Amino acid sequence: MPFRLLNSRMVEARVVPGQRMFSQRGAMLAYKGDVSFTPSITGGQGGVMGMIGRRIANEATPLMTVEGDGTVMFGHGGHHIHVIELNGETLYVEADRLLAFDGSLQQGTMFMGSQGGVMGMVRGQVTGQGLFTTTLKGKGDVAVMAHGGFIELPITPQRPVHVDPQAYVAHRGDVRNKLSTAIGWREMIGRGSGEAFQLELSGQGTVYVQASEEKL
Repeated sequence: MPFRLLNSRMVEARVVPGQRMFSQRGAMLAYKGDVSFTPSITGGQGGVMGMIGRRIANEATPLMTVEGDGTVMFGHGGHHIHVIELNGETLYVEADRLLAFDGSLQQGTMFMGSQGGVMGMVRGQVTGQGLFTTTLKGKGDVAVMAHGGFIELPITPQRPVHVDPQAYVAHRGDVRNKLSTAIGWREMIGRGSGEAFQLELSGQGTVYVQASEEKL
């Protein structure tokens, strides 16, 4: 694995010649060896067209291309970090949650309206994700950030998972997701609770949930 957790808020990445990785700009804390950092002109998210779409929605996250021979320590804002190892699956994660990831992963941008139509776009607003989400597919590592640490919840056809939209971080696998309303919860919990919406994930895969309702 090119990523190794140093503690819950710092990760070390091994950079080797001929391969590259991407990181959020400003996330480099220290490095050893001959390593270069250059702005990613395509945004790293779905190429030029993905960057244009996200720029229009004001959702682009500036990235750096990291290349060379050495090790780099990454961290950002004191957020908790979790390393996700992909083995051909697709990871769905908001761009501002990405700390660093293998450059070998296939990058894309998905319009939230393509999953659930209008409710998919409403979900983007409720979760704070906006109209687009980032996809990473292939074999490699991804370091993602969250508030308060992570838990991994398995999703199976027999057991869908319901998540507070504000606590959702990412998911991977063959997963369908939709935003549903919790009818009756307002009367039981209180109108100001913010629990009127649930994110329902079904299929086969994993969802990553943070131990907080704080946004990054």
